[in-house]
Amino acid sequence: MRPWLESYTWEIVTTLNRGLCEAKNALHKPTSDGHDATSALWDSSHLSAMTLAEAATLCRRCHRMAPFCFYNGNTFASIIALVVKRLDLPADQAFVIRSLAGHIVAGVAREEEVKAFQAFSDSLT
Repeated sequence: MRPWLESYTWEIVTTLNRGLCEAKNALHKPTSDGHDATSALWDSSHLSAMTLAEAATLCRRCHRMAPFCFYNGNTFASIIALVVKRLDLPADQAFVIRSLAGHIVAGVAREEEVKAFQAFSDSLT
């Protein structure tokens, strides 16, 4: 277990979302329903040691809570992709792991994808 998300403060999450919105000329704005709860969850969790699979699950939870008007999935998928990038994996393996993690964050991963990512995550501990 590692603090995979420790360097991603809520300020960085917000800045990342702002950049994604600006690139697509979309409104960057916190939502009234999800922003405060998501920020609180992130702040209470992102410094904790966890498995990589747990980090992806936290990103999925935050995506689903919709803290911003647009690009919630892209924001949290980008964060987990940056985490995977730091593993310095061979290019083909990195592509597969980023893809699995992105599907998990988006909530579209099939059972076998979740199992494969879990197995990879377990191999890191």
